[in-house]
Amino acid sequence: MNIQFKKGVLELCVLSLLDRRDFYGYELVEHISQYINISEGTIYPLLRKFRAEGYVTTYLEESQEGPPRKYYKLTARGEEVYEDLEIEWQSFIDGVNNILRGELS
Repeated sequence: MNIQFKKGVLELCVLSLLDRRDFYGYELVEHISQYINISEGTIYPLLRKFRAEGYVTTYLEESQEGPPRKYYKLTARGEEVYEDLEIEWQSFIDGVNNILRGELS
């Protein structure tokens, strides 16, 4: 799959998941990997970008299985960006589906 296309889709997927609940990085990788082939190296730079842009905040939480985990929490700004991206995504897939189905104006 085209890397740029995948990058944009991953942004939407991560924001979508964080809109439902807080996640730690590896947990996001595991969840998304069930549907899209990604690596840890793809998610962490994206999470750093989201934090720098104010889309997420982070906090540490103790873990039964090792060191504390850094959780990512969507901010109000992140929610706005997610809602905008979701609208753009729906419009995009509707247009692509119309082309694939051969619908002509």
